[in-house]
Amino acid sequence: MLVPTRWWHIATIAALEPSVFTADPWSAELFWSELAQGDQRCYLTALSRPHGRPAHDLDAIVGYAGLAIGDDGAYIQTVGVVPAMWGRGVGARLMIALLRRARQAGARSCGLEVRTDNHAARVLYSRLGFVDIGLRRGYYQPSGGDAYVMRARPIDTVGYATLLDDAEQALPGRVRLEE
Repeated sequence: MLVPTRWWHIATIAALEPSVFTADPWSAELFWSELAQGDQRCYLTALSRPHGRPAHDLDAIVGYAGLAIGDDGAYIQTVGVVPAMWGRGVGARLMIALLRRARQAGARSCGLEVRTDNHAARVLYSRLGFVDIGLRRGYYQPSGGDAYVMRARPIDTVGYATLLDDAEQALPGRVRLEE
């Protein structure tokens, strides 16, 4: 299920960061700073109960993502999925939920940066209507990794809502995350 990220998720998310992003993981302080932005940010945490575990067991964090919301635009801040869940639609579900939130907030476009060597993420973003608009050399620190700048627009149309619905319908049914 997808839930709003809360302060009690941060320690676990920060502990997962180095396995999700081996280069340039975010610190707990950075996540705290993002959540402190209030309505200007929307962060979601993906929870999943390990197969066969009783209902009273705590759900495991399997992904997280954040969105910055501006006047008429939005920006994906981060999308992270634990390696054991790669390829199961967790990242796509997080992205779709954030893009829907951006639309609700009145955003007409949404941007993001992605490492030039992150091919799986680039494929997902392209499926969601993002196109390359630039390259930022040395963007990621301290590694110095390059980033493509991508943007989706317009996202405030009926056609884009249909694109999100279709993308969600195409996701594998193995993992069901609900808002």
